[in-house]
Amino acid sequence: MNDMDQQSGNRDEIRDFLASRRAKITPAQVGLPPGGRRRVAGLRREEVAALAGVSTEWYTRLEKGHIGGVSDDVLDAVARALRLDDDERTYLFDLARSARPASRTPSRRRDADVPPPVRWLLDSMTMSSAFVRNGRTDVVASNALARALYAPMFASTTVDRRGRPNITRYIFLDPGAHDFFVDWDAAGNATAALLRAEAGREPYDRALRALIGELCTLSPEFRDRWAAHDVLVRHNGIKRLQHPDVGHLELTFQSLDLPLSPEPYTTWSPTPPNPAPHPKSGSNSSPAGQPRGLRRQSPPTTLPESSMPGSEIAQVADASRDHADTRRGPYDNR
Repeated sequence: MNDMDQQSGNRDEIRDFLASRRAKITPAQVGLPPGGRRRVAGLRREEVAALAGVSTEWYTRLEKGHIGGVSDDVLDAVARALRLDDDERTYLFDLARSARPASRTPSRRRDADVPPPVRWLLDSMTMSSAFVRNGRTDVVASNALARALYAPMFASTTVDRRGRPNITRYIFLDPGAHDFFVDWDAAGNATAALLRAEAGREPYDRALRALIGELCTLSPEFRDRWAAHDVLVRHNGIKRLQHPDVGHLELTFQSLDLPLSPEPYTTWSPTPPNPAPHPKSGSNSSPAGQPRGLRRQSPPTTLPESSMPGSEIAQVADASRDHADTRRGPYDNR
């Protein structure tokens, strides 16, 4: 893709994103009358312009992708008019930043090495799985428990030539991912939205563009989600997995930014999403003396020694099952 194609692609993304957000808002949501028959879903351009306090001509130009010289105040007004959430607002500002002439530089972005202290931190965690991923969703570092927990992904034919898994490629190009992720649709939605946010931050990253092109070509499921222009900057919540060796797991996961690393750091643990009731006196341990969170409710199941020494992942599985019993209802997969 040459420079002109890349600039045009950025304008297309701005246009499609703003149009998709406009289509999601009804006149009633913003206190406007229906206004007769509508040819398109959602608000008209002139209605968004009025809500943002700009002219229709100006907003029309903005929605066509001419966003590079727009002030932050105007972008804020448009974001409010379109009722963008924090992630969508960040994405809009990223698109505006990348449209400025100084940012229009094609990038062969090199992956930063994971600093040794971050690797030491990963390796020191023995009761939670943890990994570091880059913006393209490549897993660039992981601890032993993460490799055991995500064994199907690490063993997938979708890994790159360096043996690194890519989360998005695994979800959409490996049929086994549908069995591994109990809530596959939610996982697919979130991962595509994470990649969309990265495309706003790094629109001229050639490796990212190649990955998106590959996924759009090979996966209709990804292509549909990409066309929705949904955006997700931070990914935290509850994930349900069907592990081939351990069985059903329900895990809380948290993404963190580390000062020593430019890449997000994600931990997974059986911590309950809501605090469990305080145990009554004398009931804080199992008969065997183990903490209740680690009490086994079924015959012990462990992963092969080659993937995880000891019984840590089995303990995490049992803790997950205990905590899952304390909560029932919709799962937050964002």
